[in-house]
Amino acid sequence: MAEIVPVQWFPGHMAKTRRLMQANLKLVDLVVELADARVPQSSRNPELDHLLGKKPRLLLLNKSDSADEEETRRWLRWYKDRGIAAMAADCRSGKELGQFLPMVRSLLEDRIAQWEARGETGHAIRVMIVGIPNVGKSSLINRLAGSKRAKVEDRPGVTRGKQWVTLEGGVELLDMPGVLWPKFQEPEAGERLAFVGSVKDDVIDMEHLAVRLLEVLAPREGEKIAARYRLGAEEVAGLEPYDLLELIARRRGMLLSGGHANTERAAITIVDEFRGGLWGRITLEPCPQGEGRP
Repeated sequence: MAEIVPVQWFPGHMAKTRRLMQANLKLVDLVVELADARVPQSSRNPELDHLLGKKPRLLLLNKSDSADEEETRRWLRWYKDRGIAAMAADCRSGKELGQFLPMVRSLLEDRIAQWEARGETGHAIRVMIVGIPNVGKSSLINRLAGSKRAKVEDRPGVTRGKQWVTLEGGVELLDMPGVLWPKFQEPEAGERLAFVGSVKDDVIDMEHLAVRLLEVLAPREGEKIAARYRLGAEEVAGLEPYDLLELIARRRGMLLSGGHANTERAAITIVDEFRGGLWGRITLEPCPQGEGRP
């Protein structure tokens, strides 16, 4: 068994982002926390509970088109049972985003009524968008705004400063840079974030990451792996993870001189294809049956 991928990632700009977030909380009415639907709990920053206090919050499970549909429904019920307003959507395609603004207005219903009672009918609703790197904050803003207002790139850490974006209907969004936290309480959480691309790949051994991904998913998603790489189900089930990586390299024609498998190239391909949803809809973090962090 390969060791869990060791991940520790807390550069200085992320500490700056925490301070930026705290300084701007007083400017907004509600905070939208984006998480990755494939890792709904591991992709939630545990520091947010302390940072946000009693500020109204909406949890949006993004990239739901890449996650197992039934697991996402279980997670939404799990959060609802704990009094957390949550929805699932895919911000790139816009699927299910039609419920976003109605949910924001519903959560702020009392505040909106207060504004209207004071005659402030044109009062803007200000919303802060927060989340870990590469979870889709800019994609959400661009889809809602209908234009490329925020820079989008499929790698962590491209949004460097805060950005205000105005939507139709009197809603203003404040985009914050992605932020991780100083220390992962569970090594598995950091590893899951590496699997989905929320930690920079240049701090990770990609071969080890791919081997661990195969080791974690082959027992329960073997059919999808077999279908993607045109393997037999018995091959996926019967091989050690590194041997499976080597076999995939050979099946894809990724060879070095002398006929050796180019496992480094295959590892990058495997991880990229998983992140891109090419294996099918997979949730890395099943919904717990018992109690957990709300």
